[in-house]
Formats: sequence, C-alpha cells, structure tokens
Amino acid sequence: MRVAGRMLFVSMVALASLGAMSGQRADQAGDDKEIRIGNIMPYSGLLSEFGAIGQAEAAYFDMINDRGGINGRKIRFITRDDNSDPSTALELTRNLVEKDDVHVMFGSFGTPGNLATRWYLNEKKIPQLFLASGDEELSQAKAFPWTMGWQPSFRSEGRIYANYIQAYYPHRKIVVLWQNDQFGRALLKGIEEGLGDLNRLVLVDIAFDIDDEHLDGHVSILRRAGADIFVFLGVPSTAAKVIQLAAALNWHPVFVVNDASASIANAMAPAGLENSAGVISAAFLKDPSDPAWKNDPAMKDWFAFMDKYHRVESTNNSAALYGYAAAEALTQVLKQCGNDFSRDNIMRQAASLKNYQPTVALPNIRMNTSPERYLPIKQMRLVQFDGRSWQPFGEVIETAFTEGAAR
Repeated sequence: MRVAGRMLFVSMVALASLGAMSGQRADQAGDDKEIRIGNIMPYSGLLSEFGAIGQAEAAYFDMINDRGGINGRKIRFITRDDNSDPSTALELTRNLVEKDDVHVMFGSFGTPGNLATRWYLNEKKIPQLFLASGDEELSQAKAFPWTMGWQPSFRSEGRIYANYIQAYYPHRKIVVLWQNDQFGRALLKGIEEGLGDLNRLVLVDIAFDIDDEHLDGHVSILRRAGADIFVFLGVPSTAAKVIQLAAALNWHPVFVVNDASASIANAMAPAGLENSAGVISAAFLKDPSDPAWKNDPAMKDWFAFMDKYHRVESTNNSAALYGYAAAEALTQVLKQCGNDFSRDNIMRQAASLKNYQPTVALPNIRMNTSPERYLPIKQMRLVQFDGRSWQPFGEVIETAFTEGAAR
C-alpha cells in the first residue's frame, strides 16, 4: 500500500539576523582582493532547520578572513533565503551572478532548487559546487560539467540499508515511511534497487508530506502490518516524532533511519534516548552531540569555532557541522587555486581532489574527484545508537554506491 499526500518540492536552522547580515555583505564593493561566493538556503519555511548549514558556512568564512583569507584574498560569502522555492532559488542565483558577480555558487541546499539553477549556471560557466543534496543528477560530469555534488548519493545510501537488511535480517518483513519529495524518493529507490526480488517483503510503504499532521495515523497503520523492520526516510524533526510515536504504541521494531535524521541532538534525544536505543543508520560525518568524539582534536576545534564565531544556539547541531565540513572542503579547493581564481581554475581544482579528508569526517572517509567523476564522497559507515553514542560496525562501505555520477 502506498499513501501519498500532496507534493512538495523539498530535499533533505536559521536566524532572522542572517538575512540582514548577508544583505549587508552583498552591498560591499567587489574588487580583485576578494573571492565572492554565492549561496542559497532555506532560512524560512518548512525546511528552515537546515538553514544552520548556511549559518555555519558564513561563520567559517569569517574565521578564514580573520586568519588572512585565502592566498591574500578575503572571502565575501553572500547567502540568500529561497524558502525552499525553486523559482525563487533561480531568481536569487541570477542576481548573485549578474549583480554580485560571484566567482562560484557553493553549497546551496536541496535538490529542486539546485536542479532549477543548473542549466543557467552551466550556460554561464559558473561553478556550482559541493551542493547540499545527495541527488545523483547533480553530479553528472559529462552533461553538466559546472555542477558538482558533495555528500554520498541518497540512492546509494538507500542501497546500503537494503544490503544491511539482507545481511542481518533476511526474510524479515519490512515497512517504510518516506518523505514525499525528490529526497525521499531517491532514498526509497535505492532501497528498492538493493532489495531486488525481496521487495515482496515490504508490506506497506507510506509517503508523508513535510508538514503532515497525520504521523500518528501513519505509524499506527505500519504497526498493524506486523513487520519486524521499520525504515524511516525524512528529516530529523519528523524522525524524532516517529520514534516517539512507535514507543508510545509499545512497538519496538528494528529502526533504520537515513543519515540526515541520524542526529543525537536533533532526533534521538528529542525522541527519548531510551526510545532511540538500537536505531541503525549510515554516516560519513561525526555527530557533534556524540560523546565518543569528546576528546577528538578536530571536534575540539569545532567547539572552539562555535564558541567564537557561530550564531546557532546549540553546538551539537549536525546541520551546522555539515556546513562547516563543506566550507572546509571549498577552502581546500580555493587554496589549490594559487593566484588564479578564474572560474575555469576553480572548477579544475574541484575536479582534482585526491584523498582529501574533512577534519570532521569519520575516519577513512575521503574526497576524491576527477574530470570524469564528480561525486566527491562515495563512502559511509553503518552505525547503531546504543542510547548514548553511535557505534560503528562493519567496514567503510563503497561497493553499494551506484555509478550514475560518472555518466
């Protein structure tokens, strides 16, 4: 059974002051002593919890500027709020290119908005780098040579969960609750591909809208199906509600949640640590709310950065850490540019990363790109929440990833 609500163009935490801040930065005069970076984020609307990505990126570049900039140039980071509207994203992107003359569009959030701007940016030959989306369509080197993703693909992530279920729970019945948008569908497609003939074990899958008011009804239907495994594909705030609802019904299946929802601070703790114990996910970045990283040098740097520069209330925000890691990766690309910050060279350097590891990535997770391969991060680790911390198990996974990004 598939229950689908009205469609929203959504994909995978913001302060009102950030909009004013970015507007002020955009009004500064541009010159050859700066590198101008454009960015689109959902600082308002249903996906505003992910606005923390852009806030962290803005703070990271403030830190870089305080340290002297990159190769003698300061960063001007101009970030705009599109309210998760693709048409607004396109209009704002045009303004950033044609009025602010940005060198690069970086880290913009969501599949719909990035797809809406892709044709324009490729026609103008503007680098569209390290996008906050795991859709493989955004890493098609041959068709769109100016557009490059960053994180592992959603579709491949879904295949990892399917392979996990086959290996650890063969022949067990499955139910799926998935977000009704391109993000949720890509994850679901990966699961279906990974299960293959075993899709017959999926008793029920239900699609929900990001603002769905009937989660309790959905969870009740899934419980009555009598499955052993519950796969959730959505955002952290919804994951917390769903885990809590299942516990209230005294239902304790094997819980699998996607990486974007696997945050202790944003999902597991709000759901109740005792309710979340046993949850399975896959990850590529450290969780800032995980006590396992308390003495990790890179995470100590993260907390020091948050104390000095950042504007998000919680230092444990996983979306903010994502933005920090992405900004760190772009900084590496810009450092490789030397004194040539032409758009051609920025793109060339982005396509020549060799075993680069963001400091807050999990051990052995590295970025590699080439002119033919545009998906920088193709590795993840399976993890299980023990009620306090994420415990990794198995090896770093690469083989589950599809080759769509190389087309």
